[in-house]
Amino acid sequence: MDPTDDVSDKRAELERCPPGHNDRDHALNKLAEALYDRFRAEGKIDDMEEAIALYREALELRPSGHPDRSSSLRYLALCLLDRCDNQEVVADLGEAVICGRATLELHPTGDSNQDASLHNVACDLRTRFREQAAVQDLDWSIKLNQAVLELRPSGHSHHSSSLRNLALCLSDRYKNRGAVADLEEAITLGRAALELCPPGHSDRDVSLKNLTRNLRVRFQKEAGMQDLGELIELHREALGLRPSGHPHRSSALRNLAQCLSDRYENQGAIDDLAEAITLGRAALDLCPPGHRDPAVQDLDEAIQLNQAALELRPSEHPHRPSSLRNLALCLSDKCENQEVITDLEEAITLGRAALELCPPGHSDHDVSLKNLTRNLRVRFRKEAGMQDLGELIELHREALGLRPSGHPHRSSVLRNLAQRLSDRYKNRGAIDDLTEAITLGRAALDLCPPGHRDRDTSLHNLA
Repeated sequence: MDPTDDVSDKRAELERCPPGHNDRDHALNKLAEALYDRFRAEGKIDDMEEAIALYREALELRPSGHPDRSSSLRYLALCLLDRCDNQEVVADLGEAVICGRATLELHPTGDSNQDASLHNVACDLRTRFREQAAVQDLDWSIKLNQAVLELRPSGHSHHSSSLRNLALCLSDRYKNRGAVADLEEAITLGRAALELCPPGHSDRDVSLKNLTRNLRVRFQKEAGMQDLGELIELHREALGLRPSGHPHRSSALRNLAQCLSDRYENQGAIDDLAEAITLGRAALDLCPPGHRDPAVQDLDEAIQLNQAALELRPSEHPHRPSSLRNLALCLSDKCENQEVITDLEEAITLGRAALELCPPGHSDHDVSLKNLTRNLRVRFRKEAGMQDLGELIELHREALGLRPSGHPHRSSVLRNLAQRLSDRYKNRGAIDDLTEAITLGRAALDLCPPGHRDRDTSLHNLA
């Protein structure tokens, strides 16, 4: 049926159910649903406004204990979320979360609809976190996604999507707080989700992207060659899913080329360098002058949104450091894709500002340190600036102090500091730098016994 005809029919039905009529709540819901469907089809905001008003009226006619109260709450929450997305009304998001939580209360443990209710509330909370950076919303979203996963065990049709949702939330929290355990769990869940989506599965591509994103983050942090090898294999598969003519083939070529280039820098295999150059040229051929890669368009939009968020969080705002870090991450990603050095310069400036706002002892000090060192390392690789190298060494020393004996990631920080001291020795020839680099390299190797995933990297660096 035509959406307009459907609205007309449902409006006539409501007119036959005046206030006080036993079926008025159903008629209100039906008209609201028809208006909402027409809004989804045609984008008329007036339809959305009326649908919300009708759902609210229907909800008043379905008090606590009414068998249909849950569905009214859920549909009202969906409309409010859509209006928030379209008009950026923050109050709608808050009300949607309240409706979702109320829906959850109506589906106690054991209810067949509980997993869907939990899922809806978890999604609402993650959306609000991304809008307002309220970490407590993200914590709750993680707890709810964990509960959803328990209700959707292995064999459940939505088990893989539940794994992905939980991994996304954990990845968000890692970016916000820098807790490595969150990143590790996100990778474990991402691998599990990928296993449930074999080649040909409709969700294979999104599972690949999510896993490679988190593995890339861990490789940039720890330089683990096992992660890099896995990344290369996954990016090869992703490239196979983007044949000639695919709008995202150029970005897939760049991703694989970058990983091969990283492996060449670590292991010196000339075949990796040759393939990276070939893939890079192929990516360039797909991006003639004036070409706008869809992935780059998304990144530009993300930069604009983060810049706007930063303007709304002036000095002294509690979430200004996270806005600085988020914008810096987007700019560094853009530099990696487009080789625009000014983006990297700005990312470093923002990273320093974020670190200044997170002094030692601050919960975000560690993640701010890591982000700044990552970008300084990229610039040092490009320009070999000794000032950057000196700053890197000082920052790595501080990071090492945050990972005392027994810390699970002490070995990676030892390797990072050793590598930078080795770089300075090669530039200046100070024997003290070489001596310390060897000492640190041996300490890192001692923490990676045979069978440890980073032992090969530690051996290579020490050699």
